[in-house]
Amino acid sequence: MTPPACDVPVITIDGPSASGKGTVAERAAAALGFHFLDSGALYRLTALSAMKHGVALDDAPRVAELAACLPASFRDGMVWLADENVTDAIRAEAVSAGASKVAVLPAVRAALLDRQRAYCQLPGLVADGRDMGTVVFAAAMAKVFLTASAEARAERRYKQLIEKGNSASLADLVADMQARDARDTARSVAPLKPAPDALLLDTTHMDIESAVQAVLAHYAACRIPVQQGN
Repeated sequence: MTPPACDVPVITIDGPSASGKGTVAERAAAALGFHFLDSGALYRLTALSAMKHGVALDDAPRVAELAACLPASFRDGMVWLADENVTDAIRAEAVSAGASKVAVLPAVRAALLDRQRAYCQLPGLVADGRDMGTVVFAAAMAKVFLTASAEARAERRYKQLIEKGNSASLADLVADMQARDARDTARSVAPLKPAPDALLLDTTHMDIESAVQAVLAHYAACRIPVQQGN
């Protein structure tokens, strides 16, 4: 089924875990004055909500029901579940693992689809995730697929964990990245893959600001045909 077109500008940034897509998307949105959607946070919030309500993560109907009425919001660089700031809570290892489990449930993905599309509001939207350009906003004006080697992504995650005072094994993180990549690309529902019309951006040797500028330049280039047609 063809997804509905959004009447406002949308930039999608998809990619594997720790590719930098969230930071790049948020900064690009700020530069443009656009709304920002962290779709992965919705799955983390769904898992956290299920845990808070004592719902088993493999109970698809009940988890989907929670996802459909999730009181989620993104304000001031923080993630909120109703009136609770859960920015750090959704990054906990147990919640991350839970998000990976609920994300493979078709009923949950269906429940979150309309919620994600509702973020498409003026003056525009930058959405990051794994299926933003292929499923959720397949008609987006500009699409980017951010990637990096598993080793580079694991090193970034390692530094984040160490800075927060957590212990971590770089070798284990590399293995986890590779396993998650395999799971995300092989799943039957909305597998991780670049949209055919996406800009492929390898950030292995690229800093965040360079990646942001590449996204903004791609968006500017995608707007030109629209302006010429008016």
